[in-house]
Amino acid sequence: MTILNQEQWDDMLAITGLTVVDVYQAWCGPCKAVTSLFRKIKNELGDDHLHFAVAEADIIDSLQKYRGRCEPTFLFYGGGQLVAVVRGANAPLLQKSIHEQLRTEKKVLEEGADRKVIKDEGLSEEEEEQVVVLKTNGEEDLVTTNKSCTVAIIKPDAVAHGKANEIIMKIREAGFEILAHEEWTLTKEEAHDFYRHKAEESHFEELIQFMSSGPCHILILSRPEGTVDVIPLWREFIGPTDVEVAKRERPESLRALYGTEHVFNAVHGSDDMDHASRELAFFFPSFGKASEAQIPIQQEERVQKTLALIRPDLLKERKDDILQKIAEAGFMIALQKEVVLTEKQVYEFYSEHTQEEYFPVLLQNMTSGPVLALALASMDAVERWQNLLGPKDVNRAKEEDPESLRAQFSIETVPINQLHGSGTPQEAEKELKFFFSMEQTLAAIKPDTLEEHRDEIIQKIKQAGFIISHMDEKTLSREMAEEFYKEHKGKPFFEQLVDYMSEGPLLMMILSKENAVEEWRNLMGPTDPEEAKRTAPDSLRAKFAKNILQNALHGSSDRLQAMEKIQFVFGDINIGADGVVQGIEPDLEKVICPESREESEGAKLETDEVERRDEATVDNESTPTDSSQSTVNESSQSLFSEAAEKVDSDDPPLPTETVETAETTAVDNEGADCE
Repeated sequence: MTILNQEQWDDMLAITGLTVVDVYQAWCGPCKAVTSLFRKIKNELGDDHLHFAVAEADIIDSLQKYRGRCEPTFLFYGGGQLVAVVRGANAPLLQKSIHEQLRTEKKVLEEGADRKVIKDEGLSEEEEEQVVVLKTNGEEDLVTTNKSCTVAIIKPDAVAHGKANEIIMKIREAGFEILAHEEWTLTKEEAHDFYRHKAEESHFEELIQFMSSGPCHILILSRPEGTVDVIPLWREFIGPTDVEVAKRERPESLRALYGTEHVFNAVHGSDDMDHASRELAFFFPSFGKASEAQIPIQQEERVQKTLALIRPDLLKERKDDILQKIAEAGFMIALQKEVVLTEKQVYEFYSEHTQEEYFPVLLQNMTSGPVLALALASMDAVERWQNLLGPKDVNRAKEEDPESLRAQFSIETVPINQLHGSGTPQEAEKELKFFFSMEQTLAAIKPDTLEEHRDEIIQKIKQAGFIISHMDEKTLSREMAEEFYKEHKGKPFFEQLVDYMSEGPLLMMILSKENAVEEWRNLMGPTDPEEAKRTAPDSLRAKFAKNILQNALHGSSDRLQAMEKIQFVFGDINIGADGVVQGIEPDLEKVICPESREESEGAKLETDEVERRDEATVDNESTPTDSSQSTVNESSQSLFSEAAEKVDSDDPPLPTETVETAETTAVDNEGADCE
């Protein structure tokens, strides 16, 4: 459950059974790692007496005393009364507590045993922490009162080897206090920005590639002693940067124990107070806001994204030149999309400008050809991009700021400027959603690949930045497979394709991401695995596919087909703007094995949810509303026409000589609409 107000909190207390509540602060959101643990426990136990909830302390009156507390807090309620508290994202302790408290609560309900009610003794006034701004040498650092903080990162190599929990345990045993814990997969742009101070070092590109290769665990560390400077203590604990030196000089250090070589050294620590402050702002930009007093904090440098538009005439004439200028200015292009806008879309995007005298010219210009939309990332991106653009009026830009982009890239025959930038961070968020809204696609791990490679493929999907909004293991009957691929009925490869897709269980997934359809097709690679090995050696089909029939994976070819197939498999399903399925409780029934399905073959595909995505369960920033949700079969709500979005088919041509040739070269035909 997501508890959004006091009334819902009161309703939660009335629920029969044990309810475990993750109490979180607005600046960091619920703990994603623990959310996955909760879902796993719920699915394993399948007990109707066990419930889980997340609640933001700042918006619920009953949680007022938990506001401003950095450490994750988990409250256990039975019969509306507090029966246990666990502090910190300690998975083994949480799992043990859940099992013990559930057994105790069931004894209360079934045998009439007494319920042991507790008070949270950890909330004495002396222990409550407030986050303040500490000024050092004229610079502002965000720290808790009397506490020194640092950022720690458990790097992708340690996470991939399954050592994250072991390292976290050692951190706790060494006396460090974990104030926040997030799992984060850095993009190359984010890694480049985070390590920009190392740009001149010889291993810089290798470092960027490594740090964006998989998920990290990001921690905020402090010490219970409060005034002790945690930064040198943490650096001493992790050991020298060079793993060989660490093994020689500090064999008990984390890098000696878990690192393999210089770049792959398992953990990161802030170099000094300045770096710690910058890194805190990078990963936790709202960290430092006091809960009740709301201490005003001057805005520090932080990674932002802003929208940049290159209008049609400039895009056609000087695209490479303007992209070069953007790169030279230090911006990272996080996302880009070339689109042709309709008049309706221009009216929607520039709704506040429709009454201006210049709007007819703007409308004509914006619909005259493709526009390149860019999501630019950098520190204070909105302000920096605006400064680089210069005044909106071209003549004024030439007079007052001839070095500005609008002055340099003006076109004499066009009276309006050729570059757009968001005016404020709020506008940037809105405009980025307009051009880069979350998109869904249907993906499947096919029967011959599922058992052996399921976990590895799912990990690759997450590392690529996809949200697994929904997934379900299903065995298609022959009738279902025929309906799923009905557009290919009558083609030479159809019968072989249907036989293959109904021979065993497959894993159906809804993947969410900006530009999800194309991104998933790129990650899969070409339909023919031999071609995949030549042209996309890092693709999933290059690694897992056996031949053009048994090619491991399925994906929709365009957005329209994605919505159609998602509805066929899962029915009408609401997915929020953050890629999270809305308003559906997990179905805890176990998947029926294929042998047990023989009698029910031909039945309608199950539409109940078995498992929600692993990485997130709630929108961390605001209350979900109807306007932020999308129903996957409502294609009319798309901002861009499908003609502009449709991915070109990569179907192999069907030879006409023999049916046998057709079957071996075009089976599954997944390059286009069959996917």
